Amino acid sequence: MCGIAGILTTSLQDSIEQYAQVMQTALEHRGSDDRGIYLSANRDIGFVHNRLAILDLSQNGHQPMYIANQRYWITFNGEIYNFLELRELLKSEGETFFSHTDTEVILKLYAKHGTRCVDFLRGMFAFAIWDDLDKVCFLARDPLGIKPLYYWYHQETLIFASELRAILTTGLVPKQLSPIGLYTYLTNGSVSEPWTIIENVKGLAAGSYLLWKSGKLQSKRYWDINFDASAINSSFAKDFSRQTGNFTLDAIAKTRAALIDSIQHHFISDVPVGIFLSGGVDSTALVAIAKQTQVNELRTYSIAFNETQWNEGAIAKQVAQEFGTLHTEYLLTAKVAKSLLPEYWRSLDQPTIDGFNTFCVSKIAHQHGTKVVLSGLGSDELFGGYGTFQQVPRIVNQRKNIAFLKAIAKLVGNGLERLSHLPKYRRLGAFLTKENSLKNAYSLVRGVFSDWEAYQLVKFYLGHDVGDHLQSELLNYLKIENHHYQTFPTAQDEVSYLELSRYMRNQLLRDSDVMSMRWGLELRVPFVDRELFREVSQIPAAIRLQRSKNLLTSAVPEIPDYITNRKKCGFTIPFEQWIDQDWNDCTMDITIPSYIPLPRKQWYRRWSLVVLQNWLQAISI
Repeated sequence: MCGIAGILTTSLQDSIEQYAQVMQTALEHRGSDDRGIYLSANRDIGFVHNRLAILDLSQNGHQPMYIANQRYWITFNGEIYNFLELRELLKSEGETFFSHTDTEVILKLYAKHGTRCVDFLRGMFAFAIWDDLDKVCFLARDPLGIKPLYYWYHQETLIFASELRAILTTGLVPKQLSPIGLYTYLTNGSVSEPWTIIENVKGLAAGSYLLWKSGKLQSKRYWDINFDASAINSSFAKDFSRQTGNFTLDAIAKTRAALIDSIQHHFISDVPVGIFLSGGVDSTALVAIAKQTQVNELRTYSIAFNETQWNEGAIAKQVAQEFGTLHTEYLLTAKVAKSLLPEYWRSLDQPTIDGFNTFCVSKIAHQHGTKVVLSGLGSDELFGGYGTFQQVPRIVNQRKNIAFLKAIAKLVGNGLERLSHLPKYRRLGAFLTKENSLKNAYSLVRGVFSDWEAYQLVKFYLGHDVGDHLQSELLNYLKIENHHYQTFPTAQDEVSYLELSRYMRNQLLRDSDVMSMRWGLELRVPFVDRELFREVSQIPAAIRLQRSKNLLTSAVPEIPDYITNRKKCGFTIPFEQWIDQDWNDCTMDITIPSYIPLPRKQWYRRWSLVVLQNWLQAISI
């Protein structure tokens, strides 16, 4: 795991080294073990790398790395978990290696297969490869969007980096808020890719790559989430004959084998690997399987609170004792959390309503000398752990069954969205003005501000003259969203897709990357694995997405009953109480139009604006 950046230009050769250096400084928190800069002979290409050494800790892992007499150069962030298998395959084809890194394997694959190299890679990655002979740059991001890659393209110049802030440090990109980026943040709690909060800076979409040559830029999507109905209805479904409760032995065995395989691959490292332990099903499953597959001592980390409603410290400690891990618990009080806020604001790459929990627990792991941790993130999306899997289809069906509503839905919706004093009815109103679809119902359930409220807030922050521009961008936003949308075997499969491609990708994964890397900590997510997804997604939704993640708990019977029988809590923080009582003197006051309510119970609305306000101050906008 590292920090990468670069600049490709046909006109800024005189200043390219300066730009490379400032971006490297901006990313130094992402890797302090080594650093490097590559400048091409005619100074039209500059690659930057800050290294957090995880594999091959020697100088052989130095980046930017080159092969083939300096024809191919790479700057790479991430981990390739099947690099050992790929290395052996390449060696059998006559390749030789000077390092024991996954970085060199990527370079060899690109030299041999070109852009198809991404099809071989299992892991999390964002990288750029420069071919100094053909004068082409290839930039790619992993299929599920674990590692971020941002870029700005203007007048043949391309600047890219692991973090948005690094691009801004060049001074070449105006610090101008993006209306559509701000709008998606206000409606969702995070900015939806490919947009960012800054105008004209994009996030490379998950499962996509860019090609830059002679100042021209092309993009292509090489992978997407797909629940293949034909595969579900043939190769796997025909074996669902032996029943055990509501499951098949085949589905349980298939899931367990895929989980063990993923967790084993995610432990590949030349430094110790820890686990974030919340006391829930997902992290307990990781600990249970890791205890069987790993020979080294397991280190686990958790956060505890004085507030009983949110505290899972005691149960996390119980799990740690049961599986014999070396456990560290951090008591996070309102006072301690408040003292961390200034550093948290400075660490934000983009505004988000999540991330503070990962910021805090990552700090503890870092202070105890850990460089790599596993997280249970992604399990709820894959195994149906959220209430949305029931709520969203139910909302669509209820609206469909209310006959008189069909004729007046838009009229009623407009009234509710503008006149109601309750946020949930405003979001309901926004839903009624739109098509009765699962993705619109999903936005209702997951939303922060309604569409109309977000539109008004964008005009409040950016000026009323932004309205026409925002309308145009909203139409483009819907066009792009619909272009990549697909049909699904079941409603539950569609909710799973929405959770994976929206909440998980735009918020959970992004926040996990930024907040763990703030402390030089590599966070790995075994449940967010292309091979695991390929295996498990073939299991029909009726089995895979049953309530309480029953397939997962059946596949990992080592999970204690006191975990599986508990009500789901999630890795949350007592924000509602802290914002209202303990943090009142800590910039919690927000000035916005009076017709947009901020009730105490909907703390996330106020928090989203507090985050935005502090991010704007930290970034000097």
